[in-house]
Amino acid sequence: MKNFITLVSIISKGCGMFAAFLVGAAIVIVCQMVIIRYFLNGSTIWQTEFVIYSLVASTFIGSPYVLLIKGHVNVDLLPHYLGQKGRYALALLASFLGFTFCSILTWKGSVLFHEALVNGWTTDTVWALPLWIPYLSIPIGIGLLSLQYIADIISLATGHSMPFAMDHHSALEGE
Repeated sequence: MKNFITLVSIISKGCGMFAAFLVGAAIVIVCQMVIIRYFLNGSTIWQTEFVIYSLVASTFIGSPYVLLIKGHVNVDLLPHYLGQKGRYALALLASFLGFTFCSILTWKGSVLFHEALVNGWTTDTVWALPLWIPYLSIPIGIGLLSLQYIADIISLATGHSMPFAMDHHSALEGE
């Protein structure tokens, strides 16, 4: 199990790096678009779509990393006042519900990706980007997020991590 958790952690960190690359690429393309449109009076064809799809893809693909580092919004009022057992049960329930939601979203995203690929869907712009390319980020990103949820559930169940990313000191305060 430790090897699985380590592997998923490495994959999630890679997802974070790739998401950061996509955001960086979007920034460079926006700068290039500004130069072409405002300084050279040229037109842009693909830049706006690229920026939109790369930012959306970075959100999906970066989500496993966010869960890994517990960087998501986390309201810890209730866990703070629960005892250790209540905190543990709430963390398992929240992780299981997150995993269930992500599993369904992965499945539906896979269906959407497959339909776009098989039917040759493209954007209604001059660039005519095949839509399977941006849609692929849904099953990949959310599928890997599901794996990160499984790793988190295993970590909680085996006692390798504290519920709600609380340290030992804050866990003792709530009891």
